[in-house]
Amino acid sequence: MPERLVAHFRAMARNNAWANARLLAACEGLTPEAFAAPRVSFFPSLRATLNHNLGADLYYLNALKARGDRPVVPDAWPDLAEPTALRVAQAASDARLIGFCDGLAPADLDRIVMTVRGAADLVPERLDAVLAHLFQHQIHHRGQTHAMLAGTGVPPPQLDEFFLDWDRHPSVARMGLMPSPRRP
Repeated sequence: MPERLVAHFRAMARNNAWANARLLAACEGLTPEAFAAPRVSFFPSLRATLNHNLGADLYYLNALKARGDRPVVPDAWPDLAEPTALRVAQAASDARLIGFCDGLAPADLDRIVMTVRGAADLVPERLDAVLAHLFQHQIHHRGQTHAMLAGTGVPPPQLDEFFLDWDRHPSVARMGLMPSPRRP
């Protein structure tokens, strides 16, 4: 069973990269003003939400790679003003996450990693729980971004066409993330 969970995390890392690329590519159709415009959501704009997602990815990936040591916490979170710059930075982070998940062994899932909560608080967490949280966090804020994008002139992209052969989007195979769908 742990082997299947490792395979699932590897697939989730690829789904994460694909969904981020599609969403940020759609945002590239916005002007910088529309990207930063105030909107109703947890964060006040598309720009703020997507920069938060990138910052959280960097934070959790640092914690996962610290191997029990205190993870590096950046002094400031990203604040990239242009969707293209954010797409490039997110793609680099997503590639690191895929590499991390590809390097996992089943025994790694129980490993304890340290997360920083507050100025001096280190909180131990299981590696599999941190990965599950990271993916859920991304999905949560991508959903908010999707809804905000619907309020612009740019149509939000479909983000749930990844796992099933029947409806896998052709870009998944073009990006080399999963094989082309098997059709009867």
